[in-house]
Amino acid sequence: MPDSNLPQRIDRAAVDRVLARALELQASASGEPQAEQLTEAQLLELAKEVGLDPVNLRQALAEERTRVTVPEERGVLAAMYGPAYVSAQRTVPGTPQQVLKALDDWMQRQEGLCAQRYFSTERVVWEPQQGVVGLVRRAVSGRAHSLARASDVAATAIAVDASRVLVRLDARLLGYRALMAQQNAMLTGASLVGGGILAVLAFPVFAIAAPVAVIAPAAWATARGSHRRTVDRAQIALEQVLDRLERGEAGRPPTLLSMLAAAVRR
Repeated sequence: MPDSNLPQRIDRAAVDRVLARALELQASASGEPQAEQLTEAQLLELAKEVGLDPVNLRQALAEERTRVTVPEERGVLAAMYGPAYVSAQRTVPGTPQQVLKALDDWMQRQEGLCAQRYFSTERVVWEPQQGVVGLVRRAVSGRAHSLARASDVAATAIAVDASRVLVRLDARLLGYRALMAQQNAMLTGASLVGGGILAVLAFPVFAIAAPVAVIAPAAWATARGSHRRTVDRAQIALEQVLDRLERGEAGRPPTLLSMLAAAVRR
């Protein structure tokens, strides 16, 4: 018979404390030293004991392995222009090797990126392809290249089971945000110089203040808007490639018809 003093429902914080304490008591009862880490097999066994579906536990494990700590953005640039990180995550069919191969093909062929580093079989990082080759490939592809302004794009793929993979995509737009800030600063500086020249020429006060009062806010609004649009397009691009992975389309090579259509559009 359950203790009437216990609440009918236990909140999440209490559940975490109860499970942590139960693990301590079990380790003490077995005479084994308390471990700071558990193996996947131990977690699966624990899931069975508490009635959790192993499929859900494997999904949670995959999400933990793909978790990337995104630094909390503070400071002037984040406040003035907005975030510089975008992410997307999805469970898709396939194996990690198949999914990363399809993503590698897609990023290089459709987004104009090139591989920066391959980390074992679970992670790949790309960066925009520079130089004339990169410009030509972007020009003839017929796509908007929403990720070409990213400092880098990373993919992490962790197997959930034999036929499903949890994929996380992360794009950093720090470089483009910094570029917008630099352009904003240059235009603001130019407006100050223009105001100074007008002051030397003894123009009225309203004429001296006009360049700073008009150009500086306009430059900031333009730079902020450009960065936000870039962030939004990058977010959509990540979601779209995950859509294609779900349908098994990301790794398909372009057809002759699609290449001709892209050339006509350009």
